[in-house]
Amino acid sequence: MRAYGSHDGAPCDGAGEEDAVTAEVPPLRRPRGAARALGFRRRSADPAVQAADVRASEPLAPATTAPIVLAGRYELRRVLGSGGEANVYAAHDGLLGREVAVKVFHSRVAPPDAGSLERVEARVSASLNHYALTTLLDAGIDEGPEGRQLYLVMEYVPGEALNERLRRGPMTPADACWLGFDIAEGLDHMHQVGFLHRDVKPSNILISGLRSARPVVAKLTDFGIAARVGEPDLSEFTTGTAAYLSPEQVEGLDAEPASDVYSLGLVMIEAITGRVVFPGSVTRSAFARLDRDPEIPEGIPPRLADLLRRMTARRPADRVGLYDLAVELQQILVDMLLELRPGGAAPAAEPPVVDGPPQQASAAFDAALRLLLGASGATAAIALLGDPAAGQTVAARAGAATASPEGLPVLRAARSGAVLVEDAWQDRDLRAHPLVLGGGVRAVAAVPLQNADRTVAGSLVLLDRAPRAWDDAARAALEDTAALLVADLGLRRAVRRALSLDD
Repeated sequence: MRAYGSHDGAPCDGAGEEDAVTAEVPPLRRPRGAARALGFRRRSADPAVQAADVRASEPLAPATTAPIVLAGRYELRRVLGSGGEANVYAAHDGLLGREVAVKVFHSRVAPPDAGSLERVEARVSASLNHYALTTLLDAGIDEGPEGRQLYLVMEYVPGEALNERLRRGPMTPADACWLGFDIAEGLDHMHQVGFLHRDVKPSNILISGLRSARPVVAKLTDFGIAARVGEPDLSEFTTGTAAYLSPEQVEGLDAEPASDVYSLGLVMIEAITGRVVFPGSVTRSAFARLDRDPEIPEGIPPRLADLLRRMTARRPADRVGLYDLAVELQQILVDMLLELRPGGAAPAAEPPVVDGPPQQASAAFDAALRLLLGASGATAAIALLGDPAAGQTVAARAGAATASPEGLPVLRAARSGAVLVEDAWQDRDLRAHPLVLGGGVRAVAAVPLQNADRTVAGSLVLLDRAPRAWDDAARAALEDTAALLVADLGLRRAVRRALSLDD
């Protein structure tokens, strides 16, 4: 599925230059005994051939001047992109008064009364909810003068596809890292929900044209060939685009989460160099990665070069995971920010803080604690900063708590790992604390806010008014929230370090 937009009125090619249909080369047997023939489901690599095929099969825009309105609601206004399977239109939602993108499938490809691949696409899209993934708003079958038409309604993203952006020249390494961070976050969400994308490429990445404090804001789109994680691919042909397939896909093996990581690595290298990593014909491009690793761009930070190598390792087991990838990209971006400041690279020692304490809470703390409460079902969540032995301060809290947890004996024990107390009344050290005596707290769970260098920045505490056994889900929510808070603290400390170099 694509969601499209253009801030300057230029159309976004709905099928991109490297999109695929069944490859227009004789099917080739895969090496190493692979069972499936090398074919690609989506479209020809030649944009002229593809455009001619589409023009010959269906018009790109309505033949009459009267607007086409789907479901009595979506007025199609202009073509944003087209391909062998569907046309994508900029449209106006008359009911809610907003701009949307509507993907209308050709009836010969997706008969509205058949259980087609596009319906699977709609189900995949409806399962996803992430800022870096385009959002499905509606789906249906229109009974209009053009006959029965299957359509999907997506968010409209003002901007352009990455392949269009790269026609103006390559990105800086920092911009490529911003892009990689967004897409890594989106893919990680997809994988956690249970789906593989399998077609990560420049034409399926949208660069938002809306003004932002960040130089690049990216969204992943087109879930038409997404598949469930771990589900075997029983089709005869490989799905995906030759230039961005992982080695295991080329060999005829099933895609896995690491396959999406490999494809993203190729996209990031292309963004930095402005050149496709494995160019050439479908066959030449696909098999090239079995013989050689991608060439890493020269002149980029060594840490980024190493990360790109780990993203594009030939063995899936050697590739970096998406969570670690996102964290490392954040750290690389901070390093780049410091190097751009007067005075050069960041000093080895922590410089004096400009103003305020070195660690303080942010709005992110409050949001994270509210999410933690919802996930754990506890009464209150409290984040503290500082050393339990030398004193701590409450940085943020959510839920009802009549007293502060400073001085709780469990906080010192929690410096080395999670501490879970099912009933504080049965704990000799806890039952005299004001939270338990006067606040009615019965259950306590605490984990450290531990920095990457193993130092402890504080504690994260869950409180409940009823005795409870802390199950795996509650513990996981607590530990995940602690990791988010530590990441937020680290980023803001790094920004303060960068700002201090201006003094």
